[in-house]
Amino acid sequence: MNNQRKKYPPEKKVEILREHLKNKVPISEICKKYGIHSNMFYHWEKQLFEGGIEIFSGRNGKKGIDKDSLQIKRLKEKVQKKDAVISWLTEENIKLKKTFGDL
Repeated sequence: MNNQRKKYPPEKKVEILREHLKNKVPISEICKKYGIHSNMFYHWEKQLFEGGIEIFSGRNGKKGIDKDSLQIKRLKEKVQKKDAVISWLTEENIKLKKTFGDL
């Protein structure tokens, strides 16, 4: 018996869900046709509707982008601080070399 799971890309999942929602094809027929369990179908349907809430709320996936932007900003600030420290250390090193010469 082959227990390998089928993996469907997001586009195919939407197509399967649309077949039920738009064409009123019974879930049992869809599950047989695509070899999926009804629980999986309902899980996909739930994901679709939860994702739809984000689309209509105006966020449209910006939450993830905002987190990324914040992280990028923090990392840039961190790099600038490190650059400032490197610059200061280089200046101090040059001053010490001028004062004491190369040992």
